[in-house]
Amino acid sequence: MRARAEALPEIEAGPWLTPKPLAESRVAIVSTAGMHRRSDPPFTLGAVDYRIVPGDAGFDEMVVSHISTNFDRSAFQKDPNIAFPLDRLREMAQCGEIDSVAQWHYSFMGAMPVPTMFEDTGTEVGRLLAADDVDVALLIPV
Repeated sequence: MRARAEALPEIEAGPWLTPKPLAESRVAIVSTAGMHRRSDPPFTLGAVDYRIVPGDAGFDEMVVSHISTNFDRSAFQKDPNIAFPLDRLREMAQCGEIDSVAQWHYSFMGAMPVPTMFEDTGTEVGRLLAADDVDVALLIPV
């Protein structure tokens, strides 16, 4: 892992941005839990694509197809919000802690040893988040 980390390109710091207060922010989830709707194709080994999860999706229509021998699904089975805190965002919006929940959220499969392979799909998801007027993206690594 150290060799892989040292081989990653250095990214220079960009200018500091002062974000909106959370109470005025639209929030989305980007997770590596490999979670998606049952009707979506499952993730495959080495997948760098993503699945779109509607903001009004219920966990009864969601599954996890994350492929890793190291991935313990027991917490997810008890509470899917562990890996994809959609219910918590809805609660935060209801009580005014955030302005709104994004219309769309994004799930990738984790366990990818070469993160640079996500450059194209990560850029694409960034554009989609911007099109949905998202101010904050919660990155949930699994």
